[in-house]
Amino acid sequence: MIKETVFELASPYRNDLRVTGYSFGKGAKAACIVGAMRGNEVQQLYVCSQLVQTLGDLEKRGAITGNNRILVIPSINHQAMNVGKRFWASDDSDINRLFPGDSQGETTQRIAAGILDQVQGYSYGIQLASFYMPGDFIPHVRLMDTGHQNASLGTLFGLGYVLLRTPRPYDTTTLNYNWQLQNTHAFSIYTNETDRIDPHSAKEAVASILRFLTRMGILKYHSHGGYISHILKETDLHTVTSGTSGIFRRMVGPGDEARYGDVLAEVIHPYEGHVIHRIFSPTDGLVFFAHRNPLVMENEGVFKLIKRLHS
Repeated sequence: MIKETVFELASPYRNDLRVTGYSFGKGAKAACIVGAMRGNEVQQLYVCSQLVQTLGDLEKRGAITGNNRILVIPSINHQAMNVGKRFWASDDSDINRLFPGDSQGETTQRIAAGILDQVQGYSYGIQLASFYMPGDFIPHVRLMDTGHQNASLGTLFGLGYVLLRTPRPYDTTTLNYNWQLQNTHAFSIYTNETDRIDPHSAKEAVASILRFLTRMGILKYHSHGGYISHILKETDLHTVTSGTSGIFRRMVGPGDEARYGDVLAEVIHPYEGHVIHRIFSPTDGLVFFAHRNPLVMENEGVFKLIKRLHS
């Protein structure tokens, strides 16, 4: 294992920004794994830390095959994490909405440009990502439908679902999208949590990455075969919204079955304590995403259901 500074940015007032990477094996750029890009992505940071530890042990045992190099970057935005913010501390900009970046631009644009320069050229790019809505997911792999993607490769992670997302204009500024434009097979891994550590889904994420690297011939590693993945499109998901605001009390979580008419959650009056609204399932399906914050706003998306259950 080689610990290295993959990107450095001088600061006139604070310590210089140094992004640390851990390199395993040597030779061709086989796979790059990127962790926390936002300050609240503690789960993503934790997954990368466990991956660094495991890959270090595997490298000592000679388990990295042939002419293959693996790079793991656990965190890019640890400054925001240190002060408890989700985005860049000084201007609230989101680094994962600034790719391909600008080496002569604002601070976060320069960070994005510098990181992309370091992670380009890898055959496979894996990002531990988080969603813009607060909540919990079924662990899954997500790919941008850019025309460069290969959904069948996503099934090799052995997670239950592979979700194809049709890019919207703001998606063109993400790492995943720009990786694909540079001919890297790019995947985003979503686990149950973001700002809290969930050891079970973190272990599942680590195992899925090791499984993928093994199936691509980069590692020699014996792991559980995982799931037979179902490939979904976003149109297969039904978004359920709340009809009013208040205290949110959910009845189901990711992976639970829902039948038409089932109560998925209740909204409680914040002053008087009684139920002012019940959120019902509009279809038979499986809970793919569930809102987790204790408060909810009117018309806010609180669940995503897989409309057609797979047998």
